[in-house]
Parts: sequence; structure tokens; C-alpha cells
Amino acid sequence: MPALDLAASPARDRAPFRRPWLVELRATLALSGPLVLINLAQHGLIMADVVMLGRLGAEPLAAATLAHGLYFILFIGGIGLTSAVAPLIAEALGRDPGDRDAARRTLRAGLWAATLVCAPVMLLLWFTGPLLAALGEPPALAEAAGRYMRVLQWAMWPALLFMALRGTLAALERPAWALAASLAALPLNVALGLWLAFEAGLGMVGIGCATLASSLFSLVLLGLVVLRDPGLRRHRLFHGLWRFDPARLGRVVRLGLPMVATGLAEAGLFEAAALAMGLFGASQLAAHAVAIQIAAFCFMVPNGVAQAATVRVGLAFGRRDAAAVRRAGAVALGLALGFMSLCALTQLSVPEPLIGLFLDARDPANAGVLPVAVAFIGFAALFAVADGIQSVTLGMLRGLQDTKVPMLIAVGGYWGLGVPVGAGLAWGLGFEGAGIWAGFCAGLFVVAALLVARWRRLVAGPPARRPERPTVSISTP
Repeated sequence: MPALDLAASPARDRAPFRRPWLVELRATLALSGPLVLINLAQHGLIMADVVMLGRLGAEPLAAATLAHGLYFILFIGGIGLTSAVAPLIAEALGRDPGDRDAARRTLRAGLWAATLVCAPVMLLLWFTGPLLAALGEPPALAEAAGRYMRVLQWAMWPALLFMALRGTLAALERPAWALAASLAALPLNVALGLWLAFEAGLGMVGIGCATLASSLFSLVLLGLVVLRDPGLRRHRLFHGLWRFDPARLGRVVRLGLPMVATGLAEAGLFEAAALAMGLFGASQLAAHAVAIQIAAFCFMVPNGVAQAATVRVGLAFGRRDAAAVRRAGAVALGLALGFMSLCALTQLSVPEPLIGLFLDARDPANAGVLPVAVAFIGFAALFAVADGIQSVTLGMLRGLQDTKVPMLIAVGGYWGLGVPVGAGLAWGLGFEGAGIWAGFCAGLFVVAALLVARWRRLVAGPPARRPERPTVSISTP
């Protein structure tokens, strides 16, 4: 990576203080708003599945949680590659707003990367049942999770292609169509899932079929929009789609692989927790599923802000505008901090109504789950703020195309600290699931603090006495 020297600011940054900050706030809100809603709509698909699975009973919910955990840890790895599309396009457009080839070639490379990664991943997912059984999960849960996965896994390829398209539209600052496709897929998923699971009697498998259908639907709909919308047609995004471009694919892979490792480090932490919860019994695993869904739903907002921050920082980085880089990061970080603080207060104040969205409190079978879920939500509230900060700071750093050091921070924080702390508390001190959640908190707080320090180090100015620090030269026009 070239050096990041953000000391020099363009002359236009001597404008009155308020206007640039208000302009940046409006631009970030305008871009992050649709991206947040897209994340909420897509997570709404997951939450709808969890609600329907919860109505099938605690054991189907527990089995599906195991399957979802394995699916999403690999899916997030694929997202890491497709996430390289947005910062590369944003940087190119910041450097030359008239460059139409950058979006087309980078999207094409992202689609190729998503396709190439899906084949081995889906082969692995086919053996989910035997894999979970080998890891010590109860045989009945492992068998049910494997049966569910053999339908769910086919949704991965269209979902990753959709993510590449969504990143492209975000970099072009046209995210509304991706939002429309996501919103249209949500009622389809719910209606089809209810009919297949309960009316047709397919149970878990029916819910998996609905997820697959909604993923295909949203991809096809967004593809049609790209072909028909006049503002997008001029970019010829699908022109030469099957042409193999090793140079551009190499750029996507080089930037994306550290993102893959970062995503896998975090997702792996949560998947390890789900596997550990299964060893403590179905009640703790079901409670964990509820708490993690509530936490993940809140996380969709800073995740959308992070995606907007990648684009806003990337555009400023392409212009070599140091002050705009700093403003974009500060605005995004402030939005995430405020929202996640509100989420934490809500989770601490009204945990029971939140749990009631997923589990029937009147059902005697859930009596052992409810108090455990309340305790887990308390821990989720503690790390909510740190989770938002680390997500947005990662997005800011990706806008600078800085992904390798953040990867090392994430791996070290989650697995070097979070996992040992969680395991020690869960088994060594007998706190079981609560100890696992305490490990989450420890890892997230450390990662968030180190990522913020990394950002400040890169944008603070020239490294007069630290030549080893990576820098990106931004000169005055």
C-alpha cells in the first residue's frame, strides 16, 4: 500500500467551518440512509426466518441457529471480496468523475470473485450435518441443521452477486434501487416461508426454500434495473460481463482478502460462541439466538453508515482532499456512536418485550429460555457501542484502502483476547453462556480502540519521526 500522508489540505478547505461539515453530514445521511434500510431489510429476512423457526419450536430454532452460523461465517468471507468493489470504484471516481470504465471493470471483477469463491464454499456446506456431529453437537440437532442447510446454501451465490451490485451502486451514490429490491424481497420471503413451512408442512426446509427464492428475486430485480435505468445504463455495467480481467480481479482480491480475514475473524468468534452454546444445552442456544438477532438488528445501522463512510472517504481520498477525509470519518463515527448508545439503553431498559418478538413467553417450553435471554441481552447492550465504532472505523479505513493492519487487529483482538477470555469464564469459572458473552465484550472493546488509534495515526499528519508508518500522499492542488 502506498504511504498515507494526510497532512496537506487543499486551499478550498479554508472555507467557513460550518458549511463543509453540514455538507458532509447531509451527504453521509443521504448515502447511509438507503444503505441502512437495505441492511435492515436484508436482516429482516433473517429475523423473519428466526421468528418462523421459533414458532416451530426451540429445537428447530436451535438447529437452524447452528446452520445459520456456519452459513454466515462463510458468506461473510465472500462479502469480504465483494466489499472491495465500493472503495476501488469510489477512489477512481474521486480521482476522475468521468471515468466510466472503472465501475464496469471493477463490478465485473467482483462478480467473478463472488462466483469463484462460491463453488468450494457450497461444497463444504453440503456436509454441514456430518461436520456438526463431528464437532460434538447433539446428533438430532446436527442432522436437522444439515437438512436445512442443503436448501439454504443455494442462496449464497445470488446473495453475493447482489452484494457486488449493491457496492457498485453505493459507490455511484445510487443506492435507492438496491433498497427497492431488498424491500420487495422481504414480503415474498415471509409469505412464501409461512406457506411452505406451515401450510405445505415442509417445516425448516420450507423456510430455507423461501430464503433461496427471495435471494434470486432481489438479484434479478436489481439486474433488470441496471439494464433499464437511464442513469445507470450509461455506465454499461454488464458490458463484457463474461470477459476475464485478471488485472482488475487481482486488485479486487488483493484489497478484499484482508477484508475476508477480518470478516471471518469476527464471524468466527460468533460461530464459535454458537457452537459452545450448543454444548450448554438447547435453552442457552435458543437464548443466544434471540440475543444475537437483537444485537445484529441494531448493528445494521452502523454497518450501513460504515458502507457510506467507505464511499465518502474513498471519494475524498481519490481527490487527495485531506480535510474531507477527516470530516467524512468524524461524521460517520459520530453517527454510529450516537445510534448505538441509544440501542444499548433500549436493550437494558426493555429486554422482555424484545425477547417476546422471537419467543412466546406463555409457552411453558420456553420458561427456561427467557431468563437466560435477558442476561445475554444485557451483555449485548454492553458491547453495542464498541461494535458500532469498530464497524464504522473499518469502513473508514477501507475508504483509504487500508485493510491489512485492520485485519491483524481484528484477528488478534477477537481470537487472541475474546476467545481465551470467553473460554476461561465459561468453563474455567463456570459462567457458561454468560462467560462467552463476556468474551465478546472484551474482544470488541479492544478491537474498537485499536482501530480508532489506527485511523488517527493515519490521518493525523506526516510521520516526521516514524518513517515506517504507511502513508498516502495527498498534495495541494
